[in-house]
Amino acid sequence: MTRKSRNAYYQGPPSDHFDGELFFNPGRPWNKGVADLIRWNFKRDGKESWPDTFPAPARDVPPRRVEGAGLRVTLIGHASFLIQTAGRNMLVDPVWSERASPFSFAGPKRVNPPGVAFDDLPRIDVVLVTHNHYDHLDVATLRRLAAAHRPRIVTPLGNDTIMREAGVGAEFEALDWGDVARLGDGLRVHAEPAQHWSARGLFDRRHALWAAFVIDGPGGAIYHVGDTGFHAPQFSEIRRKHGPPRLAILPIGAYEPRWFMREQHIDPDEAVRGFKLTGAARAVGHHWGTFKLTDEGIERPREALEAALRAHDVPAHRFVALRPGEVWTDEG
Repeated sequence: MTRKSRNAYYQGPPSDHFDGELFFNPGRPWNKGVADLIRWNFKRDGKESWPDTFPAPARDVPPRRVEGAGLRVTLIGHASFLIQTAGRNMLVDPVWSERASPFSFAGPKRVNPPGVAFDDLPRIDVVLVTHNHYDHLDVATLRRLAAAHRPRIVTPLGNDTIMREAGVGAEFEALDWGDVARLGDGLRVHAEPAQHWSARGLFDRRHALWAAFVIDGPGGAIYHVGDTGFHAPQFSEIRRKHGPPRLAILPIGAYEPRWFMREQHIDPDEAVRGFKLTGAARAVGHHWGTFKLTDEGIERPREALEAALRAHDVPAHRFVALRPGEVWTDEG
């Protein structure tokens, strides 16, 4: 008799990163458990406090569309972006909620408002969700977007189940690593490997897949990483497969302490190393300055990025750390 999988979100054949029940990072086993989590949470050395508020310098009111090869990228906050190109409006990991948490009354609380007010959004065509952690997959925001914009949602395997069960009424396309979603007019989204994991609770760890995305457009590729540990082949493979990206969107925060975070979150030095491996023309950094998730101070990622750029002889203008509401543009 075939044993029924205990996976809550996805049923499918085994692969090089799915054993029939759980997803995994090939050749890079996850080696942290509950004891390590308890050790980190009770160890106070090195934990820096954050201010209650850290207001960003601007709030953006985006245009309705950006046509052709033009590219406009706005940081909403943390890992949430509005990407406008080829006449399409795409949101990545949208979070407009006050907390990155399963609870409305507890958990990491944002210290600045979203860089674009929800009512100032242009019509959203596509939403990309990299994985199911609460600072990336926010069902309250997704339900709101589905009701107001009816976007198509593209996400790795299993995350579509989570959103459907949470009442997100949308058209879903669930991708495995290597799959492609075609958005029309030559715009495509590729799901690519990332070194991470997934969970919404205590009993669904690695039941859904995680991924990075490459958005192929008329002006070149955009490589977006939500969360990842450092694995050099992951970055060099992007260059081999897609060519040097026009833009890399890379996390630079939530990295301390390294003994606990190294396998799942790159630090600013690793982000610069990954940027160089991809051959990207430019990069923007995210995943800092909105939700306190780890031990480093609120401005440490930006300071460490500046130091890493100097150490690797990369001009500062090529890799910038955005704040909510700030915009990166390229006319194409």
